[in-house]
Amino acid sequence: MNPKERFRLATRLSTLLVLVFLFVSTAAAEWHEKVLYSFQGGADGQTPAGGVIFDKIGNLYGATVDGGADNCSPMAACGTVFQLEPPANKGEAWTETVLYVFKGRAFNDGESPDGGFVMDAAGNLYGTAAYGGTGDCVLLGIKGGCGTVYEMSPPAQKGGAWTETTLYSFKGGDDGYVPQGNLVFDSAGNLYGATLFGGGKGTTCDPYYQYCGTVFKLSPPKQKGGAWTEKVLHSFAGGSTDGANPNGGLVLDSTGAIYGTTAAGSNQNCRTAGSVGCGVVFELTPPTKKGGLWAEKQLHRFDGQDGADPTAGVVFSAKGDLYGTTYFGPTNGYGLIFELAKPSRKIRSWAETVLWRFSDGNDGAYPSAGLIFDTQGDLFGTVTGGDTFRGDVFRLTPPKEKGRVWTLGVLYGFTGSPDGGHPAASLIFDKTGNLYSTTESGGTGQLCQGGCGTVFGVSR
Repeated sequence: MNPKERFRLATRLSTLLVLVFLFVSTAAAEWHEKVLYSFQGGADGQTPAGGVIFDKIGNLYGATVDGGADNCSPMAACGTVFQLEPPANKGEAWTETVLYVFKGRAFNDGESPDGGFVMDAAGNLYGTAAYGGTGDCVLLGIKGGCGTVYEMSPPAQKGGAWTETTLYSFKGGDDGYVPQGNLVFDSAGNLYGATLFGGGKGTTCDPYYQYCGTVFKLSPPKQKGGAWTEKVLHSFAGGSTDGANPNGGLVLDSTGAIYGTTAAGSNQNCRTAGSVGCGVVFELTPPTKKGGLWAEKQLHRFDGQDGADPTAGVVFSAKGDLYGTTYFGPTNGYGLIFELAKPSRKIRSWAETVLWRFSDGNDGAYPSAGLIFDTQGDLFGTVTGGDTFRGDVFRLTPPKEKGRVWTLGVLYGFTGSPDGGHPAASLIFDKTGNLYSTTESGGTGQLCQGGCGTVFGVSR
């Protein structure tokens, strides 16, 4: 069982005082889902690691945690990078191509990708592998590597092979290990990400992995062919004073400040199989002088009453407010959607409002992915499960009048194989407003219990 899964095995949390009554609308009739590709669990990959990303001509790219090969020790699951090419004619099947199969630590390569991609202007893809690399981290008594950041470069000529390059191998000490989630670029071409563990601080975050995680910066070389340089911007200490186990999916504001969440740490009301604390939303502010330290500020400490265990990052609205999800909370609850309103003259701190509390009914349960906005200000996301469906895609619509409630509509409910099941990654839009992402299970793959996962599209 991986660390992320252990976080999800928490007991239900204490009672939430809801200030408004909310209701679900049924919107499934307006939208239609199509499985674009079902992973078969062998050479083509198994269990998508995150969402997907478009290139300029409409191809989709993503990674799988498992599959491709089974000779990566000790995880025995190497993982892949894949491309999905849209059909020439409407109604035909998308075509999957495996661009790369990870080889693992025995080859100084990464393994088990744990996130989607970010793309630069030249079409290069950047992602993280949770294990592998040259680091000496010991897993199950075997040196399994500490994880990597890698680049996938497209071929110079159409039809050629893509090239994978390991940009950085984590060492497993103060520099962090087990990177997860998506990376993000700044305007200068630096990459930012998070590791679940490592950093040299905290002792209460997991019985098997040391320290409580990091946020890191990876700077490109000044000369082509040189080495990328990693710098830890913040090491989390966990306990009652700091967050622990940061998620990927960081966001940057116009000043270069970094915003994200930790799945644990801070308020001690919440306890999971591997960690303690309900999690936080944090801000890291760059130093005012060259060589100075980044400053961490906790914008909100979840206490179990207002959510717990945020397993994805946050997103900015056009007004500068932050929105996100928590996997758990409140008592006997199934996660929620929250807003953090930025400080104003009247309110000096970030103010949290619970916009939606999932009920494990028609609206689903356990959101583990981030949110996205459309141009109208509606929020879109996924939940991994629920009594009615095996996860769903939802839209949360803001009220037309101030003080009214937000409305949640289920756009599509997954039914499991041969359909997808348990979506756990963020959505993306295409140019016409259709939605795309992945499911961790479902599909037609026979080598995996419950299916090996899918890539899907939801359209009007």
